[in-house]
Amino acid sequence: MAKKETTNSSTGDAKLFAFLATFLSIVGFIIALIAKKEDKYIMFYAKQSLVVFIVGVIAWVVMIIPVLGWVIGAIIQIFYVVLWVISWIYALSGEEKEVPLVGKYAQSIKL
Repeated sequence: MAKKETTNSSTGDAKLFAFLATFLSIVGFIIALIAKKEDKYIMFYAKQSLVVFIVGVIAWVVMIIPVLGWVIGAIIQIFYVVLWVISWIYALSGEEKEVPLVGKYAQSIKL
């Protein structure tokens, strides 16, 4: 898990937008992309929000498969909710912390 201090993370505005980007999921990502694309702290969490959203979509798609898909999808859905809540906490921390297991994929997104 990588931690990076940022110079602009101490501002309440950056923390608020980072939280909204994670809390509102794909909608938050779009808002951050449009309104605060130049802020590295906010975009760090917006990209992680996008990856966490993709995990949720994967859970939904897997749950279409009868019986086994329902079980696997439910497990992925629980994993998704846990990652989602962790991303809120990290966004409010004032530091750039990768969400476990999926944060590394967010770093590869170039915007």
